[in-house]
Amino acid sequence: MYATQALTQLVPLAADELDKNKVTPGVLGFLVFAALAVGVWFLMKSMNRHMGKVDFEEAPDPAAQPGDTGGDPAQASSGAGTEAAGTKAPASGKG
Repeated sequence: MYATQALTQLVPLAADELDKNKVTPGVLGFLVFAALAVGVWFLMKSMNRHMGKVDFEEAPDPAAQPGDTGGDPAQASSGAGTEAAGTKAPASGKG
């Protein structure tokens, strides 16, 4: 409430000095922009730290058998034959 009262007190003073041809954001605009830039920098730094902790290793496909050399090698590598054989791999990989 005090900030709005202070701003309403300053608005009539600024109206006398306002140049209609040159309106700039001023110091307050710069401070807000700088605060946003610093906030984004800290968020990116935090995101990089969290992404560095991620240890992702893709689990092997349970439908693919490692010793299976028979059949078409293109279907074995792409997994195209899993639905045709009647076994459907789980979408989430958790089972």
